[in-house]
Amino acid sequence: MTTLDAAPVIDTTRSPHARLHPVALGRVHLTDTFLEPRRRINRDATLLSQYRHLEDTHTLRNFRRVTDGSGEPFVGYVFNDTDVYKWLEAAAWTLTEDHDPALEDMIAEATGLIESAQDENGYLDTYYTAGREDQRWSNLKDNHELYCAGHFIQAAVAHHRTTGSEQLLNVARRLADYIGSVFGPASQGKCELTDGHEEIEMALVELYRETGEKNYLELAQFLIEVRGRGVLGADESHQTFNSTYYQDHTPVREMNRVVGHAVRMMYLMAGVTDLYLENGDQGLLSAAQRIWTQMTTRQMYISGGLGARYEGEAFGDDYELPNARAYTETCAAIGSVMWNARLMAATGEAKYADLLEHTLYNAVLPGWSQDGEEYFYQNPLADEGNHRRKAWFGCACCPPNVARLMASLPGYVYSTAKNEVWVNLYVDSEASLSVSGQDVKLTQRTEYPWDGKVELTVGTAAHFTLKLRIPAWAEGASLSVNGEQSPAPEPGTYASLERDWQAGDTLTLNLPMPVRRVRSHPRVLENVGRVALLRGPLLYTLEEVDHPGTALDDLVLLPAAELSVQSAPNLLGGVVVLEGQARRSPQADSDLYGPDANEAPTASGSGSVKLRAVPYYAWANREPGQMRVWIRER
Repeated sequence: MTTLDAAPVIDTTRSPHARLHPVALGRVHLTDTFLEPRRRINRDATLLSQYRHLEDTHTLRNFRRVTDGSGEPFVGYVFNDTDVYKWLEAAAWTLTEDHDPALEDMIAEATGLIESAQDENGYLDTYYTAGREDQRWSNLKDNHELYCAGHFIQAAVAHHRTTGSEQLLNVARRLADYIGSVFGPASQGKCELTDGHEEIEMALVELYRETGEKNYLELAQFLIEVRGRGVLGADESHQTFNSTYYQDHTPVREMNRVVGHAVRMMYLMAGVTDLYLENGDQGLLSAAQRIWTQMTTRQMYISGGLGARYEGEAFGDDYELPNARAYTETCAAIGSVMWNARLMAATGEAKYADLLEHTLYNAVLPGWSQDGEEYFYQNPLADEGNHRRKAWFGCACCPPNVARLMASLPGYVYSTAKNEVWVNLYVDSEASLSVSGQDVKLTQRTEYPWDGKVELTVGTAAHFTLKLRIPAWAEGASLSVNGEQSPAPEPGTYASLERDWQAGDTLTLNLPMPVRRVRSHPRVLENVGRVALLRGPLLYTLEEVDHPGTALDDLVLLPAAELSVQSAPNLLGGVVVLEGQARRSPQADSDLYGPDANEAPTASGSGSVKLRAVPYYAWANREPGQMRVWIRER
């Protein structure tokens, strides 16, 4: 198998219960001016700067100390090995693009360090090696040995798929075999425990897919099934760090909502959905769908961000969605993308692809600076100018997580199913696909997400069904083939076109992109009387730099005020902005309390202010100042 064919990100090719199957990274080439420039930055700047940070923070040195006999202490958080593993996965996916000797040398160095740090019995974790061997598996609740192992296994699978080398895959197999000898049913003399931070579950499923060895799938199932019985021994009297925080309070099949640490919950649900794709356990899929619905209707931010509380980086209660105190960790958004990709593969339902795209644009991309070298850990929806991206973190989980998602992004654009080609994301690109033994070439030409016109040209004659995602927001979408109008597609579905395609056939999809004003559920009290602005897949926000001398909370958008769409090619790397007139609230200088506190401004009189909204993903790339997603409206 060539690298072109061997690099699917989530390999459901042989998964018996998958509705959709992946397209390998090497078969999709992005040519757009929105995502692909960011991916080039990821390759040329982000990965290189991250490797320097791994050196400067002694994270790579933690691997060297295991074998060089230096006796140096371990440096950093106990789970810092994962930063190397996520970086390595990102670098491996990047190998599907161009030959890059410098990057290949870094990969070779990291690969050698990891292989050398593995014990003869297969164990791999640099915190518990060279001096702490007797403490292994002693604190699964907090120290994340299996979480570290999961990230390594995913990196090893990516490395194998993109290079063909079994060097790291063999390390991963030895590690997984050793873990399988330790954890399992008590009736087999093993430990009936799991990790406090999920991740290994989906990694083991992917290792099963790569090797065909069923014991890895069985181990993943055990680690999912054992959770929910209080096995981690969390303190139930603690307000935050109890069993619910670790998703250890009830078996997954009985869960009705997202709870606890947001990243862990997303990784758990990705693993649960992966397990369903292999064993068809309907109870797992039903639980995943039930939990997804609860999350998206009561516990998710307008950005797609997840996690309302700084305390424990956790989900809050229903409708608990504070703006300035939103935690919305970048890693949680990435976990959501991963989960929705698996739900999409399981069901073929457009709502999961919709949320994947919305989360990517509005909850992942804000976590990454335009130069590719600074990051947000949290992504608030209101700020006073104090929250700025940083080059690195003591707990640096988010930066390499961003890198691995961006490196793997082409793998999410298309899917296949029997004699079908599914277009999940709209991005200027060229693809070479295999459908029922037929080679199909497709070209997308579009300015999406700025413009809703998409042209797809079929490059080879073949009979297949082309399925196009019609986003739920795309009311009035239209579709034509070679200039001949097709029936109007329904928003929130995949439009289906089966025919004998000829080389040169062109399909044109028009997705209307009016400015949309969105309001919160009335129980989200902080947003009562406010609106958020969206256009197409993008969420917009206000920044103080565009409204000098005016506090953003004093701006009031009148219900009848029209907002124009303006191209700003020299702003923030080239964006489309929304502009219109707002009013300065007459209560801006009034007393704290009084009878006229809710007096509505009128459309006439003084106080008119020009309003400009920019895409939320691009905020905090200019001078510090206030930011507001939710805007007052009367």
